[in-house]
Amino acid sequence: MSHRRPALLCSALLASLLVMPAWAAVDDNAKPRNRLAAKVKPQPAPQPAHDDDAELSADQLAVAPRVHHGEAQCEFNQKVHLTPHPEKPGRFRLHFNKVVYNLSPEPTTTGAVRLEDKRAGVVWLQIPSKSMLMNSKIGQRMVDSCMHAEQQPVANAAPSADTGIGIAPNGNKQ
Repeated sequence: MSHRRPALLCSALLASLLVMPAWAAVDDNAKPRNRLAAKVKPQPAPQPAHDDDAELSADQLAVAPRVHHGEAQCEFNQKVHLTPHPEKPGRFRLHFNKVVYNLSPEPTTTGAVRLEDKRAGVVWLQIPSKSMLMNSKIGQRMVDSCMHAEQQPVANAAPSADTGIGIAPNGNKQ
């Protein structure tokens, strides 16, 4: 019996050596062998395409006539040019810094005019006294204090923040 023990021990050892590489192969296959492949990060899921050709609702179409189009002078001598889209009624094109954005009107509860290019992530906001272009992805203004010719009388008539005195369109204090 004593000579059987080494034989049994040898066969057990041999069996474990045969099984070990199989376990090691399973672990190795789970990890990429290429270092570059291990560094590659998974790509984010593609963003769903926004349907720029979808019909505008009645609420969206009601916003379009209130949009001031043409050139607007902005802070730091910047300009924004807003025009009706030639092929898509109710939509607009905004030119700023050599980029063209295709904007669709969005109704608001405040009465402000809001135009959005969801694909680019920009929003044009127009209130009676000024307009601004926002990057909605990072929540930052791209350009502010834009004034169209139709907004200048309203801005000039607004009371001054320092004195509470309004300035008449002719430049005189009221």
